[in-house]
Amino acid sequence: MDDKLVIRGIEFKSRLWVGTGKYRNFEETARAVEASGADVVTVAVRRTNIFNRDSENLLDYIDPGKYKILPNTAGCYTVEDALRYSRLAREAGVSDLVKLEVIGDEKTLFPDTPGLLKATEILAKEGFIVLPYTNDDPVMARRLVDAGAAAVMPLAAPIGSGLGIRNPYNIKIILEQATTPVIVDAGVGTASDAAVAMELGCDAVLLNTAIAGADDPVAMAAAMKHAVMAGRLAYRAGRIPRKLYATASSPIEGML
Repeated sequence: MDDKLVIRGIEFKSRLWVGTGKYRNFEETARAVEASGADVVTVAVRRTNIFNRDSENLLDYIDPGKYKILPNTAGCYTVEDALRYSRLAREAGVSDLVKLEVIGDEKTLFPDTPGLLKATEILAKEGFIVLPYTNDDPVMARRLVDAGAAAVMPLAAPIGSGLGIRNPYNIKIILEQATTPVIVDAGVGTASDAAVAMELGCDAVLLNTAIAGADDPVAMAAAMKHAVMAGRLAYRAGRIPRKLYATASSPIEGML
């Protein structure tokens, strides 16, 4: 594909970003990431041992020289925790990028949007490239950008639900007003969901459970790779308008 995703001067070769949780082992993680074609791999700083190089480590299987490691603050329910783990990752030399999560509810894992907004503003002022996980609220998306977010990452559906894009109309509004990239994050269940997100005009899709929880994660990773590429190409090509009645595929004028 000849169009590149660029965020704050960083160029990304793939518009599919993948997570590293819920796999059976590190070997399966590595094979699925490779099959996905992704160059961004997100890692939960709070839940994953990426700092102790004396024991078996995810980074023994996911080469930071090949992939952009995107730390995330999954599992953080307060602004203070989200700030702490973001800073820990940067101090360890992982990245200035951070997928920022401030969770507001344990059952739904919906974001605490006031806390998210506050943490975004603080980290952006500290020089982080902040990619906040948020709900599909266009007003909050705009406020996050105003607070310094480098992109916005609205959920398609609750984390791990596999429900696909539940409110495409809100996503379209977010896209219409966007001045930064929009990356759908959470709720994708299968390849067609990823394609729909890209056909709407989203700049990328981030997912984890849909691959890691599949019967064959490596095959699903490959399916997601092709779905994201196909969806992006379809968006750029421009779909035909929807019509209530049929239109002949072959012209009938001049026929006997």
